[in-house]
Amino acid sequence: MQFGIFGVGDIAPDPATGVPRSEARRIRDTIRLAKAADELGLDVFAAGEHHNPPFVASSPPALLAYLAAETKQIVLSTSVTLITTNDPVKIAEDYAFVQHLANGRLDLMLGRGNTAPVYPWFGQDIRQGIPLALENYDLLHRLWREDVVDWEGRFRTPLQGFTSTPRPLDGVAPFVWHGAIRTPEIAEQAAFYGNGYFANHILAPNFHFKPLVDFYRQRFEHYGHGRAQDAIVGLGGQSFIARRSQDAYDRFRPYFESYPMFRGTSLELAARNTPLSIGSPQEVIDKTLTFREGFGDYHRQLWAMDIGSMPVEIALEQVELLATEVVPVLRTELDAVRAPGVPDTPTHASLVAATYGDGEPRQPRPRPNSGDNTSGSLPYLDSDPTRRATMPKSL
Repeated sequence: MQFGIFGVGDIAPDPATGVPRSEARRIRDTIRLAKAADELGLDVFAAGEHHNPPFVASSPPALLAYLAAETKQIVLSTSVTLITTNDPVKIAEDYAFVQHLANGRLDLMLGRGNTAPVYPWFGQDIRQGIPLALENYDLLHRLWREDVVDWEGRFRTPLQGFTSTPRPLDGVAPFVWHGAIRTPEIAEQAAFYGNGYFANHILAPNFHFKPLVDFYRQRFEHYGHGRAQDAIVGLGGQSFIARRSQDAYDRFRPYFESYPMFRGTSLELAARNTPLSIGSPQEVIDKTLTFREGFGDYHRQLWAMDIGSMPVEIALEQVELLATEVVPVLRTELDAVRAPGVPDTPTHASLVAATYGDGEPRQPRPRPNSGDNTSGSLPYLDSDPTRRATMPKSL
């Protein structure tokens, strides 16, 4: 099982001064947290995507590419990549490139997001959100697996003889999680492809998303990817940890009460009725163990640790407590009760092994280019000869 942290690059006014951090400071603080998570042995760091103030997380590929060079072992991910308003061709190119830079330490969480105005900003209609998500991922899936793609859909111009470059590292696409908290169609899509399903149950009541997770598991088995209990589930959460429970409440309260999403909400009620885990390390451990009781064996647990106004020094303390006091116990406890045969979380190494066995992974070598944006009928020396590219006649 994988444990890690995620953020969305949000900025909020400091509860004591009323002054928010600068965007430059927020970006630097995010980098510090990711590097600390790597050094402390956490498994995953995930970055969100937003395109409006008070967020700075508008370019996850740029951030993750930088972190690929600054980290050693941690898996880099997104939380989420907007599959509705990003062009799937650009997603395919950007994240395949980052996958190379990270030497495979990359996967992707796709979702529709929760900011309605983002759709017209990028020329889309929110009323088509679900069809966009379904169609765009279907195209992305093909772009990472076929050297030559001919495609036509509803929401973008057709593709004829198109090759997305670079090809995924070792010929194996980044693993994909579909993030959704209200949409059975997305759970169905994740199950159809045998991809992961991520329920970020950070703000809802405890186990509110269990019906969607159960539905995904049933459909995962229906499509022949394994038993329902083998389905690849990830969960979000939020925590604040201190050696003493009361200290955790006292220190976190100003940030909780000043955060726009939580205004008017009691911290005690939120800790009791939602997945917010607050208190001593043991209390956070105990709360997290209840997630398995509700959702079954799962594969990835991510926590938000640095809501908008929290100073980076406090967030770094949180990451250290999580990595040294909480996660080691959770690894032991959850491994001890894991049902027999439930597979490990997919990684680049495991996907390569599943694809090639003892054979050598693919290393695509392009044929000479026959002109800008075309590479002849076979784009690579080892391209499938039955999938020849036919260029548009206008070329």
